[in-house]
Amino acid sequence: MGVSDEMVANEDRSRDRGARFLIIAASLIVVVAGLRAAGELLLPFLVSVFLAIISLPIMEWLKRWRVPIALAVLLTVLTNIAILVGLLVVVGQSLNEFTAAAPGYQARLQELMAAPLSWLQARGVTTEEYGGMELINPGALVDLVGAALRAVATIAQNTFLVILTMVFILFEATGFTKKLRMAFGNRLQNVERFGVMVKQVQRYLAIKTLISVATGICVGLWVSLLGLGFPLLWGLVAAIFNYIPNLGSILAAIPPVLFAIVQFGPGHAAVVAMGYLVINVVFANFLEPYLMGRRLGLSTLVVFLSLVFWGWVWGPVGMLLSVPLTVIIKIALENTEDFRWLAVMLDASPRGSVPRFFRR
Repeated sequence: MGVSDEMVANEDRSRDRGARFLIIAASLIVVVAGLRAAGELLLPFLVSVFLAIISLPIMEWLKRWRVPIALAVLLTVLTNIAILVGLLVVVGQSLNEFTAAAPGYQARLQELMAAPLSWLQARGVTTEEYGGMELINPGALVDLVGAALRAVATIAQNTFLVILTMVFILFEATGFTKKLRMAFGNRLQNVERFGVMVKQVQRYLAIKTLISVATGICVGLWVSLLGLGFPLLWGLVAAIFNYIPNLGSILAAIPPVLFAIVQFGPGHAAVVAMGYLVINVVFANFLEPYLMGRRLGLSTLVVFLSLVFWGWVWGPVGMLLSVPLTVIIKIALENTEDFRWLAVMLDASPRGSVPRFFRR
């Protein structure tokens, strides 16, 4: 009788686990479908959240100098407006020039590739069945870069909504900790854990933004020094794609290298590529780990899958925000006992102790 009862109990537990798994899977499907449907509303809100998190140190610094909260928020918002307006002007001007000149460069590149393809055909390697000249078609990559920039410009055009949301977030941030303490009462551990998580996200986004801006400036100066066209555009592309580790630097380097081949030749293009390699090695392999205390704790497979997933959900902007969003999710998982194992699975090189970057 005891054995029978134990078997029934085991069957009940298995049935409960199966039902729980199905509920979680169904919930995830509903959440993903909601994210896709509400993309136009959520993307400006996410940009506002990122700007607010990055801007919090500025506001805290002003408050330490006894600047009133309202004035501190105003100065912080004005700083962000200046940056957004400048970004919108640069993106709009560069995108117009790039769109006008891209067909000519694309035709020239296809002319240059005609000789290698003819050489292959003369030796019995047929390329027509694989698309012929379309096999080497920079238009797809050009369209990808253009789509990403247009998406950034579209979000920047929602400046009023982004700024208004950021103002409310900054005002709310001043008393949010007090609200948490009142809500959780004596459970201060949850409040402290949330504060640690916010600081981790804030530190990551601030350092990543500084590294991205520095990378974009160095790339723009390098291609400008070499005489390559559209230096502002290539610097902006390098800064934006720097948020994507490993793959982002490669994607950002391919278009200017192709343009260098068309404009100057293979030798000049190799010099451009060498400059990209040196800049990304210095910033991504030395400076960023030094400032953060460790490399970005996401495996290459997770980075690729996050690109595919967030790109499918929100398009080019989702691809640009994929790694920051995944890092935020990973930080949240690391600060929860039940799902810390999942954060370990996402990590590139898990350690037994908490890395220095995540210590208070």
